[in-house]
Amino acid sequence: MRVLLFTGKGGVGKTSAAAATALRAASSGLRTLVMSTDPAHSLADALDVPLGGEPTPVAPGLEGQQIDARARLEENWRQIQAYLVELLHWGGVDEVEAEELSVLPGLEEIFSLIDVRRHVDAARHDLLVVDCAPTAETLRLLSLPDALGWYLNRLFPTHRRLAGAVRPVLGKVTTMPLPADRVLGSVADLAGTLDRVRAILVDAETTSVRLVVNPEALVVAEARRTATYLSLFGYHVDAVVVNRVLPDAVTDPFFDRWRERQAAHLRAVEHGFGGAPVLRVPLFDDEPVGQEALQRLADALYHDVDLAAVLHRGEPLRVKRSAGDLVLSLALPNASKGELDLYRRGDELSVRVGAYTRTLTLPAALARGEVAGAELRGGRLEVRFAAPAAPSTAGGARR
Repeated sequence: MRVLLFTGKGGVGKTSAAAATALRAASSGLRTLVMSTDPAHSLADALDVPLGGEPTPVAPGLEGQQIDARARLEENWRQIQAYLVELLHWGGVDEVEAEELSVLPGLEEIFSLIDVRRHVDAARHDLLVVDCAPTAETLRLLSLPDALGWYLNRLFPTHRRLAGAVRPVLGKVTTMPLPADRVLGSVADLAGTLDRVRAILVDAETTSVRLVVNPEALVVAEARRTATYLSLFGYHVDAVVVNRVLPDAVTDPFFDRWRERQAAHLRAVEHGFGGAPVLRVPLFDDEPVGQEALQRLADALYHDVDLAAVLHRGEPLRVKRSAGDLVLSLALPNASKGELDLYRRGDELSVRVGAYTRTLTLPAALARGEVAGAELRGGRLEVRFAAPAAPSTAGGARR
């Protein structure tokens, strides 16, 4: 099953591009589901059909769904939240405040991704098209499986062992509520789900991100930063959709300056996304609302392109050998040295680009080595690991 994620700055037409892609895929014979994780829920408006929290028929071979993130939160966080509320209430926090504090920032968004896993595992469709929220929310959303999964996978085993060992003792000396096995089981289930979601999203043969931009300076600049952050977390951008390009048929001199500016921005797009193909959509004379208009948009977008194919294969992360050392190479297109930082703690390497940090668990071959240097070259961060120095066996002279 293929998964296509569409994102971009608010107002660039990402929902229209996602809906048009889904309609064209269905008309070509692919069993297709188009799903929105955007809280604005504009997918139903674009398709001009009502959509709910479960897949709803839209057209032959096509279903649509608008995720109810709050409902997913209640389904997957209820038991954990109940324990957190009890613990906070025991610590003196008002019950209403405890309810608010027990929902961590970003949880509603992350549970919308659980449906991606559900649909991929069910295999009822050939293609899943996801209309994501605007880029800032999408970046936070896509970084959460990595970050929250990291914490759960490390804290859960320790917490479960400690709870089993100390519950009989603490139960005699304190009234503090300890997590029941069912709560710890919910944490384990959530950690496993997040691992599965992330595995789906970073699999280049399964999932691709398609960035939607307008040929405007601010929009292109934001998209370039987005591509950097997506690569940091291992996501694959396989195409850039440039929407609302002034058509050649418009020849009025009034638009000459506009055409020159668009041409400059198009050149920046061609060279700013690591070789990913650029798909252009002309500016239409009306909004692409409804299936007929979306089909016209799809014809312009994919007139000679297999939309379900992987249109570009990059390597966000690879390990290579150079001059006897192992080198961890991470693609960070458009990154600059000033916004980059990294540090190592044990077998983990944390890489920060701007406001986003990813913690990588090093494979054993790298974990045994010592960081011998790092450089940003050709859009890639390369961290060199040298073999640890052998302990000295030479003994001092006896006197």
